[in-house]
Amino acid sequence: MEQPQLKAQIMDEQAMSRALTRIAHEIIERNEGADGVALVGIVRRGAALAPMLADEIAKIEGTRPPVGSLDVSFYRDDVSRRIAPVEFGTDIKFDVDGRDIVLVDDVLYTGRTIRAALDALIDLGRPKTVQLAVMVDRGHRELPIRADYVGKNVPSSHEEDVRVSIRPYDESNSVEIWTRPVA
Repeated sequence: MEQPQLKAQIMDEQAMSRALTRIAHEIIERNEGADGVALVGIVRRGAALAPMLADEIAKIEGTRPPVGSLDVSFYRDDVSRRIAPVEFGTDIKFDVDGRDIVLVDDVLYTGRTIRAALDALIDLGRPKTVQLAVMVDRGHRELPIRADYVGKNVPSSHEEDVRVSIRPYDESNSVEIWTRPVA
């Protein structure tokens, strides 16, 4: 079987860092500061991006918003199709009630992961608002979901994979487009 091929690197570590800084400024501006804001990263790479975004907010505001991680494995609408979903666990050590929650994910594609995250988050409480920050929006939505904060819009085809690499899971921080092998 043919192997996936790298088509293009669209963001390197510097570009990702600049995007996180810009998103941090946008979050602060929209919420009139960082008070009452908490970041919840969707496991796995969203959970790696959330603390990086919190650090950027802290550099600007002087206070770091609380950060948690949300595992949506059992909230996905395709959970019955998987033989055994991998469970990572949710780690949110703050009350979500009345807070401005910023969900953080790596790639926004069909919207199904975000729908699952909204269900999981609402099971934990009633936030004041829920906002969405993503490193990449690649389009092709199947549900009426949009990001409030986007690092980069990347038009892509269904035959391509948009991969966000983030330490500690990967060797570097980058965004790449890969072609999928034809079956």
